Amino acid sequence: MAAEIVNLRKARKARDRIEKEKRAEENRIKFGRTKAEREQLDANNELAGRRLEAHKRDTGEDGDNS
Repeated sequence: MAAEIVNLRKARKARDRIEKEKRAEENRIKFGRTKAEREQLDANNELAGRRLEAHKRDTGEDGDNS
């Protein structure tokens, strides 16, 4: 019954590498978007902003729209 010798430094680095890759995968899912998706989101935000501006009421006082 021979025990397997384990280099603790290599085992720690391998564990850290796996954890780092797992974290990177989670970030890719959470933050990663294609260029087309980003452009579509920007276009939608721009349209929503213009629609909001169009619906603001003009109070007629000093040109202030508040």
